[in-house]
Amino acid sequence: MNAIHGLSLTDKPNARTCVLIVDDDADFIEAVTGILDRAGYSPIAATHGEEALRFARTEQPRLVILDVGLPDLSGYEVCRQLKDRFGDGMPILFVSGLRTESFDRVAGLLIGADDYLGKPFAADELLARVRRLVRQTASLAPSLAWKLTPRELEVLRLLANGLGQDEIARQLFISRKTVATHIEHVLQKLGVRTRAQAVAMAYREDLVMNAT
Repeated sequence: MNAIHGLSLTDKPNARTCVLIVDDDADFIEAVTGILDRAGYSPIAATHGEEALRFARTEQPRLVILDVGLPDLSGYEVCRQLKDRFGDGMPILFVSGLRTESFDRVAGLLIGADDYLGKPFAADELLARVRRLVRQTASLAPSLAWKLTPRELEVLRLLANGLGQDEIARQLFISRKTVATHIEHVLQKLGVRTRAQAVAMAYREDLVMNAT
C-alpha cells in the first residue's frame, strides 16, 4: 500500500535541516527521503530502534519521523528513550499504518510524541507537520542547548557557576572521571577548545540563568 500521495514541494527551508526517518519499510523510507530531500531537508534513515538511537546521538537531528511498529525496540520505547535524553529539543512525529485509531494517537502523544500521522498521508500534510515541528524546536531550544544531553548541559551550567570537577562530581553524585568525560563531550559538541570558551557560550545563550 502506498503510504504517501501528492508531491507539492514548495516553501523550502533555508538550511539543510537533518531529519531522521525510522521505519522498517524500505519503500516508505525511499518515498519520505525523496520528499524531504526535494523540500530542502537532509534526511537520514534507520530501519530499527537501536540504529535510530545511535543516529540520534551521533547526528542529533532536528526532527524524528518514527514508525510505531519496529522489529526490535517498539516505536514507543524509542520515543521514550529519545525524550529522556533530548527532551523537547528533538521533536518526534509518530507515523503508523496500523495504529490509526484515536486512542492510538492519544497513547502516542501521552508517551511523549509531538505529533501523530496515520498512513497513508499526503506529502503536503507531512511537510506541513515537519515544518511546524522544526520551527517549534528552534523556538523551544536554544541552538547551544539542543546539541547537549541533559547531563552535559547540567555540567556546563555548573562549570559556568564556577564549580570545579570535584564539586560537580559531589553535587551530581558521579565520579570525577565521569565529569571529565562530560566536559570533553561538551567541548567537542560546541567546537571549542577550553572550558572558558564553553562557559562564555553558556552565558551568551542565557543557559546559566537556569542553573540550580
